[in-house]
Amino acid sequence: MAADSEPESEVFEITDFTTASEWERFISKVEEVLNDWKLIGNSVGKPLEKGIFTSGTWEEKSDEISFADFKFSVTHHYLVQESTDKEAKDEVLEDVIPQSMQDLLCMNNDFPPRAHCLVRWYGLREFVVIAPAANNDAVLSESKCNLLLSSVSIALGNTGCQVPLFVQIHHKWRRMYVGECQGPGVRTDFEMVHLRKVPNQYTHLSGLLDIFKSKIGCPLTPLPPVNIAIRFTYVLQDWQQYFWPQQPPDIDALVGGEVGGLEFGKLPFGACEDPISELHLATTWPHLTEGIIVDNDVYSDLDPMQAPHWSVRVRKADNPQCLLGDFVTEFFKICRRKESTDEILGRSTFEEEGREIADITHALSKLTEPAPVPIHKLSVSNMVHTAKKKIRKHRGVEESPLNNDVLNTILLFLFPDAASEKPLDGTSSTDNSNPPLESEEYNLYNQFKSAPSDSLTYKLALCLCMINFYHGGLKGVAHLWQEFVLEMRFRWENNFLIPGLASGPPDLRCCLLHQKLQMLNCCIERKKARDEGRKTSPSDNVTNTYSGDAGKSGDQLGPDNLRETDKDKGEVGKSWDSWSDSEEEFFECLSDTEELKGNGQESGKKGGPKEMASLKPEGRLHQHGKLTLLHNGEPLYIPVTQEPAPMTEDLLEEQSEVLAKLGTSAEGAHLRARMQSACLLSDMESFKAANPGCFLEDFVRWYSPRDYIEEEVVDEKGNMVLKGELSARMKIPSNMWVEAWETAKPIPARRQRRLFDDTREAEKVLHYLAVQKPADLARHLLPCVIHAAVLKVKEEESLENISSVKKIIKQIISHSSKVLHFPNPEDKKLEEIIHQITNVEAIIARARSLKAKFGTEKCEQEEEKEDLERFVSCLLEQPEVLVVGAGRGHAGRIIHKLFVNAQRLTESSDEAATMTPAEEELKRMGPPEEKRQNLAADFPPPAGRELILRTAVPRPAPYSRALPQRMYSVLTKEDFRLAGAFSSDTSFF
Repeated sequence: MAADSEPESEVFEITDFTTASEWERFISKVEEVLNDWKLIGNSVGKPLEKGIFTSGTWEEKSDEISFADFKFSVTHHYLVQESTDKEAKDEVLEDVIPQSMQDLLCMNNDFPPRAHCLVRWYGLREFVVIAPAANNDAVLSESKCNLLLSSVSIALGNTGCQVPLFVQIHHKWRRMYVGECQGPGVRTDFEMVHLRKVPNQYTHLSGLLDIFKSKIGCPLTPLPPVNIAIRFTYVLQDWQQYFWPQQPPDIDALVGGEVGGLEFGKLPFGACEDPISELHLATTWPHLTEGIIVDNDVYSDLDPMQAPHWSVRVRKADNPQCLLGDFVTEFFKICRRKESTDEILGRSTFEEEGREIADITHALSKLTEPAPVPIHKLSVSNMVHTAKKKIRKHRGVEESPLNNDVLNTILLFLFPDAASEKPLDGTSSTDNSNPPLESEEYNLYNQFKSAPSDSLTYKLALCLCMINFYHGGLKGVAHLWQEFVLEMRFRWENNFLIPGLASGPPDLRCCLLHQKLQMLNCCIERKKARDEGRKTSPSDNVTNTYSGDAGKSGDQLGPDNLRETDKDKGEVGKSWDSWSDSEEEFFECLSDTEELKGNGQESGKKGGPKEMASLKPEGRLHQHGKLTLLHNGEPLYIPVTQEPAPMTEDLLEEQSEVLAKLGTSAEGAHLRARMQSACLLSDMESFKAANPGCFLEDFVRWYSPRDYIEEEVVDEKGNMVLKGELSARMKIPSNMWVEAWETAKPIPARRQRRLFDDTREAEKVLHYLAVQKPADLARHLLPCVIHAAVLKVKEEESLENISSVKKIIKQIISHSSKVLHFPNPEDKKLEEIIHQITNVEAIIARARSLKAKFGTEKCEQEEEKEDLERFVSCLLEQPEVLVVGAGRGHAGRIIHKLFVNAQRLTESSDEAATMTPAEEELKRMGPPEEKRQNLAADFPPPAGRELILRTAVPRPAPYSRALPQRMYSVLTKEDFRLAGAFSSDTSFF
């Protein structure tokens, strides 16, 4: 039994050869991908049009497959074309060779300027590439290469796919491909040679023809003619005397000098280096045949001046340093700094204040006498007033970040009214320098949430930008900001309005810093009006509301109206003479009139017009005109009212948060309504004081005429009379208007508690400005800087008129408006905007560089000038531009001259070093060759030599079909490459 059981156990060790191997699975996956992409069978397309490889659309689709655990990516590259008629396709399906084989002989698209390398080498419109998926993976061993090639061959045979299939071998940087294309009874093998050093016999046409013929191995004795296309590329790097036209900014002028401080309002523009690094001239001989020309190791007919086709491309400098881009970028970097102004300029002001009075003479008394704990006055005033002292004490005047000349120039630019003996009374902004762009300019600052281009905020942003770049960097910025805050406080304390700000309440379309400065101006305006009011005789005529019959319509008037109706300066603030400058001295009403007001209030509640009428009218502005009080027929007087408090967006947000926190309960809603009706209550009190014996109906007729409805009715005597009543919303029990009216006391505006406490608001603004870190400041002003940069780019573009730049500028404006309109935009998005602006600046700089090099301005003939300008604009926008007339055209002559000048300079400096052995040999030849050598010396040795050899011969036997053969060769300083496509008839082989 034991002997019998041993053979039985061996049965389980039998290897099953029917299971698929990894190699077979790989082939199956390749076939599956080809089937999924529907690349089976012949897809005959239209003959390729000239230039379609560059102008057409290329697409690709990818998939991933694996050979065991090694991953490959399969990519299908194809030129998008209209599909051909299916019936015509079926007719020729039998005998036609694959489309790719036909493309090998097509001469319409040799040397495309921008295409996949396989397209350039083989002229294919469609192909599939299998390459290692990871960038660092490579198929290096010969056996693996052959295995992959075998897999491709089997997959193509099994599926009937006629699209060429390539495999990438060796390291990816070498761009080495082998491949195959199969058709009915035909096959093309794609092979490649890549060498670092080229053998001497292959540097010219005759040697390459020898390789081509030996590779084809054509059995026919009279070999069919070989079609040749040649391209030599010459590189111009040395522009010789063509200096880069960008002038460096005049730093001396920025301090003052001839142009004065206005230079601070201008942003620099242009590239610091030449943005065009090289010019590549490609001279092409597209249709040559063997025997027409001679090109061997001792002589060549290939003279670039005689080439029928010239084309030019320019190589742009990588990320050229651009002034405007650097300006904005450096300013943006401040946003990431954490230091406060005090940390940048020296020790904290609080530390210094306690030590200023410290002296060695007090040392003993400090030991013996108890000293009180110093409590510093932590006021904004103390902080800012010690700024100058602190800088001078610890650094010395000469060491301060900004010298006095620069600082004075900037301050004079920001505050032009300081130059006159008396600062300007008004807040009139300077006129816009570009009136036609007014609407566009408005849209820009509105979109970017920056500030008008003639405003103080905008100028401050430009000055800080310039200081940051030229005068002291971050320390200079902190120093200027300290001086700016000191100037703001000085103006507040001395009633000098801030120039360069539009009058009126803060404009919420602008940045927050601009709103804060406008708020400070409002405070100065109110304070100034109040102080002037004390100097004039007391009167109740204050023109802070309008006269007319239309009524107030429920709208509160802004500070604009104060100035609109302010014809006589003596009238301003006359009724505010009892007001003082400090917040603590304001109160609801004077104590000696409290009783009187109480009586009036009670009378008002009872509705007794007699008691109300006994009060003395106060705070009247002027008579309304035709309206009279309903109950006693007295003329209705318009009262002097308080203006509503101007608010910045952060205050509005704060207020809305407070109101939202009150909740949705009835009590919360009631409290919210009372908070919002402070202005209404103030106006009611003013109205009661001006019109003793009035009722709510009288107030509504003036304040909100739409809420008083008048109808014609017939009275008892049969006469038509007007009868009026309050609107439905006013009759709702316990509505806010009724409640406010009952609460209101007859107090004139001059004795009411201020709705807008300018002293407190001004101190809040000044404190806000003083505690801003340079980073916060930069974030506030960045929209203004971007706004200025966009305007600068638009201004420069208008001089050059580049259509592509116009589109990019529109995109920048659209992108910026989306990013900047919301608070705290992301750094990455801001960087994108700055990068886009720098790109536009570089494009404009390139256009100017090319115009300078080609001398477009020097052209005397208008037609030539237009052609040259068109040529330059094409160079900017297209990868390669054809030179009309080649070397004999106007542009060609200029290019030739550029090369001649560069060559003369090179030869004079080191003639021997620039000569190749072939040139030395030519120089030793007779007079005819000497003349030719002088011409050839106009150009340097070609940086790249490309040749395409094509023919159709029967392979491998004389009776085989004549099939396309092609070989591409490129020779540069770095490497030498041969890419061959050799077809053979497989019907009997």
